[in-house]
Amino acid sequence: MARWAIAIHGGAGVDPNLPEHRQEEAKRVLARCLQVGVDLLRSGAAALDVVEAVVRELETDPCFNSGRGSALTRAGTVEMEASIMDGRGRRCGAVSGVSTVRNPVSLARRVMDKSPHSYLAFDGAEDFAREQGLEVVDNSYFITEENIGMLKLAKEANSILFDYCIPLAGADTCSALAAAVEGHGSNGMVMNGLPISIYAPETVGCAVVDSSGFTAAATSTGGLMNKMTGRIGDSPLIGAGTYACGHCAVSCTGEGEAIIRSTLARDVAAVMEYKGLPLQEAVDFCVKERLDEGFAGLIAVSGTGEVAYGFNCTGMFRGCATEDGFMEVGIWE
Repeated sequence: MARWAIAIHGGAGVDPNLPEHRQEEAKRVLARCLQVGVDLLRSGAAALDVVEAVVRELETDPCFNSGRGSALTRAGTVEMEASIMDGRGRRCGAVSGVSTVRNPVSLARRVMDKSPHSYLAFDGAEDFAREQGLEVVDNSYFITEENIGMLKLAKEANSILFDYCIPLAGADTCSALAAAVEGHGSNGMVMNGLPISIYAPETVGCAVVDSSGFTAAATSTGGLMNKMTGRIGDSPLIGAGTYACGHCAVSCTGEGEAIIRSTLARDVAAVMEYKGLPLQEAVDFCVKERLDEGFAGLIAVSGTGEVAYGFNCTGMFRGCATEDGFMEVGIWE
């Protein structure tokens, strides 16, 4: 019997001034969703079922940018994307442009299991969801009042793309945002043209190896706040945002365009396979050497039950657990 392990994330690139109560809220959600996965693994569940179940939980909670609580497009609507991959035979499924499916990760699983394809998008994905009897809701279900406010700020700040901004008590948030943008804040670190101090992509993901030694990974997101309609990021792209094989399972988060350019998730597996690096060294190498000035993070598990994570920006919402009793939830280094 192999050792099981699980890692989850809720996004990389955290505002260093994130209020304490928001940090605690995020950690509570991560701990609850991590426990869902741990309980399933202890009961002998397969890795693929675990990553789907955990990401469904994350999609249902509006704390992070996936499912309910997804970032809004320029048009004020939600277009979600997700992917899932089974390390056994490297089967995969992905969806983009989903606007009514309550749990996009489950639609990605159906694409993998019940269609002849690996990737469906927009109307085709929506039609397939209905054919499969998946739960659908009105687009308004995914929209929160907080994100309506964030979209307004994004538009007033020259349509700059960002996912999350902490309103400054007693201050004009639009003026504060514009000032931060002009000064580039946070030691000059910029992501997609926005200072990282007010940019926190909150994609969610899960990577698992089960007690049989099989791996799986899943990733889900609403994308960028104020994004162009039709924009597709790394989360549904196999090899970029998600990857699973016999060596490891990986889910990425952060600056999607940089992750796409570097095929970040696949690279972790590749350096394990071709350079013979252990999991954490492979993660460190890819985060440090492959992002080409982009900002991102990732979680990973190995086929032998190790867990690892890495990020090159300010914090990453994350949690992990292993069969030997180790469990951790964190945000910062």
